[in-house]
Amino acid sequence: MSDKLTVTGKIVSGEKKGAFFTQLDWVQNQCQEKLGFKPFPGTLNLEVEEAKIPHIEALFKRSSIELVPPDSNFCDGHVYPVSIMGIAGAIVAPAEDVRVHGKNIIELIAPTRLKDAMDVDDGDEIMLVITPPR
Repeated sequence: MSDKLTVTGKIVSGEKKGAFFTQLDWVQNQCQEKLGFKPFPGTLNLEVEEAKIPHIEALFKRSSIELVPPDSNFCDGHVYPVSIMGIAGAIVAPAEDVRVHGKNIIELIAPTRLKDAMDVDDGDEIMLVITPPR
């Protein structure tokens, strides 16, 4: 398998919980330190085809960047660098016990509001390239 994976998916509405998580000080600081940007409030949810899920999970198991909470009131998470239609961002994956979406939904963060930057909305398809960290 190559180190990069191209994935196409459809933008879908989320649970509206991403803004809280992405604006926590420790998340903002660790994303800046580990990804090179502070995330825009919220996530963009992408529904990917079932056939891509095993490939995405295989990449994630090989490497990830951990977001470590300062206390046990929060769960840890993992981020994976991606290019979202040419915009640097990341997939954010919370711990399994707090995950609110099925495995076919991935949550994306970026330093900008992705829907505005790409001029897209729910139902539109976009492409991203997953690049595992080294």
